[in-house]
Amino acid sequence: MDMLINGLSWVLLMAGCFFIVTGAVGLLRLPDVYSRLHASGLTDTLGAGLFLGGLMIQGGLSLVTAKLILILIFILFTSPTATYALANALYGGGVRPVGRDRQPSETIDKRDESSKP
Repeated sequence: MDMLINGLSWVLLMAGCFFIVTGAVGLLRLPDVYSRLHASGLTDTLGAGLFLGGLMIQGGLSLVTAKLILILIFILFTSPTATYALANALYGGGVRPVGRDRQPSETIDKRDESSKP
């Protein structure tokens, strides 16, 4: 049983490390700030969640596990909120995604004009 717990713990730890490293590579390789923000948001939530899950299994039923659960809940609430707030502030500040020549409102206006007889 102890070997099963250790194995599952290591699988979660390695999966968390994989997503954290993948997110770090995404931060370096992706073209614009929105793509990088997406990579870092997934890294925070998924990578840290898996890593903390592995630590919780390794810790057993103890005060350490309770603290790790609180940290995980904090991350799950704050990471998506911070990512949304940062993306919204960037868009409001005039930073546009790469490859977007028009505003969404311009596209809607052109469709409405072309459909009129």
